[in-house]
Amino acid sequence: MEVKLAKTAGFCFGVRRAVDTVYRELEDKPDKKIYTYGPIIHNGEVIKDMEVKGVTVLKNEEELWAVKDGIVIIRSHGVPKYICDRMEELGIPYVDATCTYVKKIHEIVEKESKKGAHIVVIGNADHPEVEGICGWAGESVTVVSSAEDAEKFSPADHKPICIVSQTTYNYNKFKDLVEIISKKGYDINVLNTICSATKKRQEEAASIAKEVDAMIVIGDKHSSNTQKLFEICNHACDNTYYIQTLDDLDTSQLRSVETVGITAGASTPKNIIEEVQNNVRINF
Repeated sequence: MEVKLAKTAGFCFGVRRAVDTVYRELEDKPDKKIYTYGPIIHNGEVIKDMEVKGVTVLKNEEELWAVKDGIVIIRSHGVPKYICDRMEELGIPYVDATCTYVKKIHEIVEKESKKGAHIVVIGNADHPEVEGICGWAGESVTVVSSAEDAEKFSPADHKPICIVSQTTYNYNKFKDLVEIISKKGYDINVLNTICSATKKRQEEAASIAKEVDAMIVIGDKHSSNTQKLFEICNHACDNTYYIQTLDDLDTSQLRSVETVGITAGASTPKNIIEEVQNNVRINF
């Protein structure tokens, strides 16, 4: 069997930076309690390892405000501005591990909002990254997640519009939704804030999926960018399988295929990718 592994599979820069930040804080401050506000990344295996080493995941604001000692690390997805402001008011020490691409969006929407723009965020409304972006965008902000949302979009404030995107959004869907909104004749400033690593990963996954008999997409079920990879691969290859670890792989599904492609989300550790790749190569 021929196995094609995507070169872009696995940790992106932002995820690697966030994960390294947690482990560095554990090493540098062994006498301090280390917290993350929400899971540092969307990967259950990584979170389990951190918890074993003593990291506590704070699940909500109530738990965050109750922190009396130790250090809080802000997740790679970022948080609304008021979270940072409140931690500073309460004197809670924190380290900001927000992805630099996401941080740039925070700066854009804050600046454009102050200039009087209505902010449109194209992405998944319930995703922590989008919630964080909205928290820097002022009061005039709308999340657009679907063609239906785009068709219905009609801001009452008649302000100029600034459109940004969740960094891990599907590039083609972003273009489609922007096109729908653009036809409405508003004064629109479109900023494609999908990170370059995401775009390359999506393009490579689509290219491989078109060439193979079966495609394996590895990543946590809560990972937005992995979900997008699965959608893209599934569109190009009928035999596309979404797994979190090797344990989820049904090897019987690969018995009759000659070529297999493998890609992985930006929060998937290298060791999990290698384990799946080696198993497929050895057993088929």
